Amino acid sequence: MIEISNLTKSYEKGKEVLKGVSLTIPDATVFGLVGINGAGKSTLLRLIAGVLQGERGQVSIDGENVYENERVKAGVFFLPDDPFYTHNVSANGLAELYKSVYSFDVDIYKEYLEKFALNPKAPIRNFSKGMKRQVFVALALAIAPKYLLLDEAFDGLDPLARMVFKKGLIRLVEEKGATVIISSHSLRELEDVCDGYGILDHGTITCSGELETDLASLHKFQAAFDGEITQEMLGFPCMSFSKTGRVVRLIARGNGEEMLAKIQDLSPIFVEEIEVDFEELFIGEVESRGYLQ
Repeated sequence: MIEISNLTKSYEKGKEVLKGVSLTIPDATVFGLVGINGAGKSTLLRLIAGVLQGERGQVSIDGENVYENERVKAGVFFLPDDPFYTHNVSANGLAELYKSVYSFDVDIYKEYLEKFALNPKAPIRNFSKGMKRQVFVALALAIAPKYLLLDEAFDGLDPLARMVFKKGLIRLVEEKGATVIISSHSLRELEDVCDGYGILDHGTITCSGELETDLASLHKFQAAFDGEITQEMLGFPCMSFSKTGRVVRLIARGNGEEMLAKIQDLSPIFVEEIEVDFEELFIGEVESRGYLQ
């Protein structure tokens, strides 16, 4: 289990990137870490991996502080957005390096290289961005760590490679009991694989929970009216409210039947409820805090 308690991290000129972050991530889950650009997601992943140390607070993995703890770090693999590799190294060269540090399943490595149709002996400097990402995905899945941390995991991957990767992550959790944390802007991809999520905003976690449960608590309605309708006329608070001509679209948290009844009291021409996805949950949360206005 990963436990983060009141974690604070600052960079140059004393600017706080993270301000008292507290979060618990249970074992054998896929956790999506989301936020706008510059929210501190990459910094938080580096702190969890033990690459950085916070000024205050603590990150513990299985009850132990992770920073400068080689035994704990042996079970953690962090794949950054732009991983380092030397000029002439090939996929096989990287595999040899990781074999010296981690437990490594050669069969899994070869399986994913074949799925991605990659030449393991070619210098990866000649690969496209997506192909480079595929190499490191194959390495990560072959290492099969207890804790896998992924920064912008789907960036550069084509739809087929994304599907293969998502299936690999699910397999890793189900067969190995791994815990995966993914920082990504591809919220529709996260929705396919994540059990839990956390939204990082203004240096702290402002919203977190079980994704399926929280999506079920949200309700999205689309309705058309003859006359003018304002948000105040609905009689309940909205996370998101917009109008296009006579059509109103809104997202709100609460009792869906009660909200529908209040909308119907305003005599709409029509009203329908639409399923809410993770992207809409995220946008609703950040809009409610003043973004995108």
